[in-house]
Amino acid sequence: MRILLWHVHGSWTTALVQGPHTYVVPVTPDRGPDGLGRARTWDWPDSVVEVPPERLRDEDIDVVVLQRPHELDLVDRWLGRRPPLVYLEHNAPHGEVPDTRHPAADIPGVTLVHVTHFNRLMWDAGPAPSTVIEHGIVDPGPLWTGELERAAVAVNEPVRRGRTTGTDLLPAFAEAAPLDVFGMGTEGLAGHLGIPADRCRSHELTQSELHAAMARRRVYVHPVRWTSLGLSLLEAMHLGMPVVALATTEVTEAVPPGAGVVSNRIDELTRAVRDFVADPLHARMVGEGARAAVLARYGLSRFLDDWERLLKEVAR
Repeated sequence: MRILLWHVHGSWTTALVQGPHTYVVPVTPDRGPDGLGRARTWDWPDSVVEVPPERLRDEDIDVVVLQRPHELDLVDRWLGRRPPLVYLEHNAPHGEVPDTRHPAADIPGVTLVHVTHFNRLMWDAGPAPSTVIEHGIVDPGPLWTGELERAAVAVNEPVRRGRTTGTDLLPAFAEAAPLDVFGMGTEGLAGHLGIPADRCRSHELTQSELHAAMARRRVYVHPVRWTSLGLSLLEAMHLGMPVVALATTEVTEAVPPGAGVVSNRIDELTRAVRDFVADPLHARMVGEGARAAVLARYGLSRFLDDWERLLKEVAR
């Protein structure tokens, strides 16, 4: 099939395009939000093709995967027709949770797909048929060495997003272990939070550089209060890292006992960070448990099989 989707979420799309189809991504001269085209920092196969908006009417599109509310208008204007529609929701709702109505709820004929069961539970989908296809990860391999007695955190724009991403919790974690915070918009984070520079370092790396760098840290910390399910958490588990995370949204499902420490008590979480940093053998054993758990539930083959079944059903 030929699947039209916008390049919105690089890590998630990297997993989807490993499938057997042709993936058409709009590209505009400025490579703006509605025309990013192919990824520049992820390794995408040749089956991902860039098509300018003015040429989309000539494309034989079997299914459209929407990810943002305004994309339906782009479909109407750029294609001049509506192929079978899937609306993929990456996020947990904001606003009047759990009464927030999903923008796809009133789109005729759309199938709504959530990436976690928590999201499906919290969104009001109205009459739209909805299902869950959990994340799949392109396995970076068991790269963990834990040679650095530091904790890794991966988050984009932590200053702007503030309490949502648990940015205010980083000073407490920085007391437990020096932090390396990876992501876009992390420059100057230590100064913003009043943390000594050596206890909170910022890094902005490509995806391939990120995995290798994270794997050198002893433990992964996931301080996010409200998100769907951070792919960086699942990637850290794939690397073989022990994880310490808030017990919010879908995390309690993703991190089973033996794969890390999950709690809403900051004292327990910071104590776990100290324990992992002080005991590399313990960190290794728990990291191996994390990798086994994430491969079993969030492996790429299961993810692609789930999407294959859905796409065939929708296309029919």
